[in-house]
Amino acid sequence: MIVTKRKMSYMAFGVHILSEIPLPELSPMGLEDQGFDVEVVIEDLKMEWEHLAKDKTGYIFKENYVLFRLDDIAIFLIKEGKKISISPLKDYKEDIAKMIVLGTCIGAILLQRNILPLHGSTIAINGKAYAIVGESGVGKSTLASTFIRDGYPILTDDIIAVSILNERTPFVIPSYPQQKLWQETLHEFGKTTSNLKSVYGRQTKYYVPLLAEFSTKPLPLAGIFELVKIDQEEVKVVTKTRLEQLSILYNHTYRNLMISGLRKLEWHFKVSTNILNNINVYQLQRPISRFTSDELVSIILEKIRLTEENTKK
Repeated sequence: MIVTKRKMSYMAFGVHILSEIPLPELSPMGLEDQGFDVEVVIEDLKMEWEHLAKDKTGYIFKENYVLFRLDDIAIFLIKEGKKISISPLKDYKEDIAKMIVLGTCIGAILLQRNILPLHGSTIAINGKAYAIVGESGVGKSTLASTFIRDGYPILTDDIIAVSILNERTPFVIPSYPQQKLWQETLHEFGKTTSNLKSVYGRQTKYYVPLLAEFSTKPLPLAGIFELVKIDQEEVKVVTKTRLEQLSILYNHTYRNLMISGLRKLEWHFKVSTNILNNINVYQLQRPISRFTSDELVSIILEKIRLTEENTKK
């Protein structure tokens, strides 16, 4: 039997979250009487799963509705951009539930609220947001950490929430002050893993709190860099065609299988087109054989400088 604790409210991705499970990674907003946009609750979903899933595995979609089961840990329901329900099963662990809530569930909530979730990190540079997207393990968080070391604040890690203001300008909404970094990356930056909690299923990846390095203010999105590994020795920045840029935005939408499941294909295309009307998407090609984050930072900063100079002309 799971005994719920007193509800607490938090702020992340521009929404107030009222939760029955503790989410200490998020910025606290105080007690439950402060109102909320999204509620996280513990409730029994076993009958609903048996009725809808039958012999199915994976996700079950209806309009503004996502239902899925994680092994024998829990059943999760995300509904109407307002509610995340957790139904504990026999192997339930709260730490795993929190990881899923702050990952897949938040990704679904953002899509349901018409906020585009991209997979990557965002850095604040000269009062603007620059996103680094890419496949898992390509080095996004390591590159973001290098920017942080050099004095540039981070807005997001893992999920980038992009909202279109006034139907034109894309803005990045800050997430919460935390990164997930591999042990070798931490050692590279002279940090130890003592007092850090490992990510479930990845014993050499750790949650790293960020406070002074975190930017709490939404910033206009000014550029996206797709980080990829290439079998070459030199680092290159390549400007992609519009069709390739659309593909990059789709491929790096967080849990992009939910786009069609939630009937968001037309919306996703419209939002992506809007974003590309305002910014450029570049591919940052790095060698497979080596990873020099300082070199990548210098190349990105130079590209930003040249772009800003051309804009002023």
